[in-house]
Amino acid sequence: MNDQLLAAVSLYGAPALFGIVTIAAIGVPLPITLLLIVAGSMISQGAMNLWWAVGAAGAGSILGDQAGYAIGRWGGPAVVTRLSGMLGSRASLQAMEARAKAWGGPGIFITRWLLSPLGPWINLASGTAGYPWHRFLFWDILGEFTGAAVYISLGRFFSDRVMALYAVLGDLTWAIAALLAALILGYQLLVYLRRARVQ
Repeated sequence: MNDQLLAAVSLYGAPALFGIVTIAAIGVPLPITLLLIVAGSMISQGAMNLWWAVGAAGAGSILGDQAGYAIGRWGGPAVVTRLSGMLGSRASLQAMEARAKAWGGPGIFITRWLLSPLGPWINLASGTAGYPWHRFLFWDILGEFTGAAVYISLGRFFSDRVMALYAVLGDLTWAIAALLAALILGYQLLVYLRRARVQ
């Protein structure tokens, strides 16, 4: 699958990149970080234009994110029930909605590029939670263009070490996710202990 996606980007350039990232932003698990790094490598070789690549990747991601938000916001009870089944239970969806509300704009921003595997779920949860669309759109645009610019630039700079860079970024992303989870759990533990003392 990865080889076919890379071949499509190599053959069709920015339009293929746009289509692939749109599909991934809706929730299909595709190696977008790798594609952006490869696009940067292609730019360094003169096979693709930098601004077209950043524009196509950013716009495609935003379109997919907006579709996910719209599904969560206006999909109705049937969609919410189906999403609950995908997440495990209605309680799981409610927990994700609570996280989307608590994280707000910075949470949307960071899941566009640093913790991107969470992005499609945050899109849906932001919609079901009724997070204001204009705020969602602002943070979405900021995050997606930041991510596209960062990964494409890294690919351009490290064009001869694409796979090594991809491996390092994957490890770094999981390390940051673990650190954030530890911080959130630590904060919740402190809140719990303070409440226990008051009682």
